[in-house]
Amino acid sequence: MKRYIKNILRGLVFFSIIGLTACTKFLDRAPEAEVSSTDAFINFINFQGYTEMLYSCVPDYTSATWACDWNMGDEVVHKDGGIWLDDIFDKGDYWGWTNSAWISWLDNGSVVTGAGDRGRGLWPNAWYAIRKANLGLENLDLLTDATQEEKDLIKGQLLFFRGWFHFELMSYWGGLPYINHVLSSNEKLELPRLSYQQLADSVARDFREAANLLPVDWDNTEAGKLTLGKNEQRITKITALGYLGKDYLYAGSPLMNKSSTGNATFNADYCQKAAAAFAELLKYVDSGATKVRLVDFSNYSNLFYSSGRNGAIPGYPETIFQSPVYSSWFLGCPWGPSSLFTEANIGGGYSSPNARFVENYGMANGLPIDDPQSGYDPADPWANRDPRFYHDIVIDGDQVIKGSAPADKEKYRYAALYNGGHSRNAQATGRTGYLLRKLTPMTANSIDNFPDNYMHLSYMRLADVYLMYSEAVLQGYGSATASYPGYMTAEEAFNKVRTRSGAGPVAQKYVADKDKFMGEIVRERAVELGFEGDFRFNDLRRWMLAGELKYREKTEVDFDRGADGKPINMKEKVILTRPFEPKDYWLPLKIDDVSLYPSFGQNPGW
Repeated sequence: MKRYIKNILRGLVFFSIIGLTACTKFLDRAPEAEVSSTDAFINFINFQGYTEMLYSCVPDYTSATWACDWNMGDEVVHKDGGIWLDDIFDKGDYWGWTNSAWISWLDNGSVVTGAGDRGRGLWPNAWYAIRKANLGLENLDLLTDATQEEKDLIKGQLLFFRGWFHFELMSYWGGLPYINHVLSSNEKLELPRLSYQQLADSVARDFREAANLLPVDWDNTEAGKLTLGKNEQRITKITALGYLGKDYLYAGSPLMNKSSTGNATFNADYCQKAAAAFAELLKYVDSGATKVRLVDFSNYSNLFYSSGRNGAIPGYPETIFQSPVYSSWFLGCPWGPSSLFTEANIGGGYSSPNARFVENYGMANGLPIDDPQSGYDPADPWANRDPRFYHDIVIDGDQVIKGSAPADKEKYRYAALYNGGHSRNAQATGRTGYLLRKLTPMTANSIDNFPDNYMHLSYMRLADVYLMYSEAVLQGYGSATASYPGYMTAEEAFNKVRTRSGAGPVAQKYVADKDKFMGEIVRERAVELGFEGDFRFNDLRRWMLAGELKYREKTEVDFDRGADGKPINMKEKVILTRPFEPKDYWLPLKIDDVSLYPSFGQNPGW
């Protein structure tokens, strides 16, 4: 569905009236005397303008840099000598999330909310947004010039964002204080750090109430008719239910359960609660009550990029939540994730798919490549693979230039990723024997003139929900053939995603074994959601897999090109091994912030 850039920000003009002073450090307690309750809260239009500033606090993690450093897991490896956040983590420096790393979407050092700014940091913006949401909630009684529907819309959005920013913080830093009121200037700081599950329960209450208050589709509300057809990025019941389920699933995951109870296994009770929330959401999809649906695989690229000229924001109608559009910095840019790098390009792309990660892409029949019955042929390793392999990954010999090239550049028309090939460059991309194409059109190169490609990724999309539902049912009810009572099985939800791509469904021998089916969920989430953000980083941590060697090694494939064009003499070579200790499951907290008061405390081991 077409979306027009910046529609979600139309209400921000009211912020200039409000004059709210930002709290630029965690738990700063500035007076609110600057806020005029008459201007900000008295009617729906003004209050909605105030509320929409919360949307502008959500980081667009892809716009902070020209390297894919938002992929902090095992998906990518940068050029030799890279200096981005992913590189810093690869060296075992988890303090690098702070602004000492010169580019980090997790921390920009100060609050950034301006419509034209792209440097938003999660840590500062989250605390500011939580305070702003609480301020709005405490002034709801001033909203007298509004219908009940309008009051519900305001309250639902405020509750969602209070829950969402807490959820994002705890995903990286673990249990934290739950702040549900505006801290006054004379209030003693003594808010305790809650266990992960305690905080998750509080966040769940926010998401549950938000879901009760918000509509499935803003276009079907009286208030939404003012922006009819331009409401897709607004928070809905679907968004709140998605995060209610994700909050419960994370709380039930081994890392979070261990940090709360000492038991490093899935918590079935939380997983059942997650399954209930996801089932409630998916029933709206089944009934057609929401515009959200899986896109056809022929339109799969529309989830990740579009032409900036047509004004469409990628992701619809599958997206459930994404940041607003802040700038078009990458529009037609010859750097990074919005371009592919070959020697024909003038640009600075630095990210290559980790060859070890690429092994997650199975065969077209749905089997993993290490299954003896998969049909995988080491002598022809890129044949008959999952269709997403060909959508996401550039292999040796792929055409990467579309238009006419000068004679001296014609050799660059096809990728040469074999040893010594012109596309193989340890100082740029191609260093692993692969290039990344999932997020960009193949015309993003200097010969095809870097068309105005616009990349925008989602925090949550429907395929993610199907896979989370599958996992929640498996771990909550004990098998792949189990279901949330009266709804689809874990296997059926899983295959919604798998078969959408044209790959075969999960094999029955994996369905029959709970652990093997979980292994397929791990692999499927890698293939479906890889390179899109920190799905993978957070998944590996919450499953307590991040410390295993297979997920810490980043590799390349060395090979020569045979006479028939197929790779020969192929071998995997380790480029680096990421250091990892048990304390690294949670990022360290800033020293200044944990020093605010004694009961706040640093994460264990730091």
